[in-house]
Amino acid sequence: MCVSMDQAEFSGTTLYAGRLRHPLHGLIHVLGYQNTAVNLADGPNAMLLHLPTYRMTRQNFLSVGRSSDVLERMVDAVRPRSVAAPDEIAWMGAAPAEVEVFEHDIYTVLLARDPNAIPAALAEVAEHRRPGLDPALLRFYAERYPGHAVAVCCFDNAQAAQAKPLMMWYEPHDPELLTLPALDCHTGQAPDLDSPVTVDHWVLFGTDEAPEGWGEAVDHDPAMRHDLRRFLPDTVVGRSFRGTLPNGDFALGHGDLLSGDLDRVFRLRPGFTPDAGA
Repeated sequence: MCVSMDQAEFSGTTLYAGRLRHPLHGLIHVLGYQNTAVNLADGPNAMLLHLPTYRMTRQNFLSVGRSSDVLERMVDAVRPRSVAAPDEIAWMGAAPAEVEVFEHDIYTVLLARDPNAIPAALAEVAEHRRPGLDPALLRFYAERYPGHAVAVCCFDNAQAAQAKPLMMWYEPHDPELLTLPALDCHTGQAPDLDSPVTVDHWVLFGTDEAPEGWGEAVDHDPAMRHDLRRFLPDTVVGRSFRGTLPNGDFALGHGDLLSGDLDRVFRLRPGFTPDAGA
């Protein structure tokens, strides 16, 4: 349920997108991402996430600490709701930059604005986590997602199934459109945008502008660190998507989120600019 640099299987993906006004960072989006990974490569591997923001550094990655069930608790809040069938969704169809390399949970992360700068930075990744690379994959991101930050999260075989949720925040291109990276290809090659993919996702949303009675209350870990908790919502909405869908990301306009209309969730393809529903 993501793009990998080599052969892999990913299942049980949970995605969270939130919108809030943070006391220090202003209007931001928050992304949560977790899946179960099985590395089928002979050596290390990596998953790639594209993020709709121009500015991002290691400080945008949030540590979940001991609250590794943060996304599971959100799923528990919405699980009683009915599961949507795929056909219920209305489908719609820079200059080189330095790469920041840092450790986060089990990953060595390469964070870049220009995917073409990533190959040279791989030398900074420890050999036991350094994946193979198909240059066509990075050309795909450079051509299809200009102006996006790209996070390459490198892991080794022993740690593939031990990852905590990835949580990060950023100033989005479009504050009124919440997007969740769900482009899919597990071969190390560039994704095929014309072929449908099999999905197994929980997709969750939150907003600090939610009206009274909106969504389902989340039973957050009472011991959660305050610097993580202030990025998270009190209530969420969401549903499970399973089956075969067009390849692409999930997206929802903030106006539709406020109305609780999850039938307006759609698959977002690169180069497409929808009405955000604000």
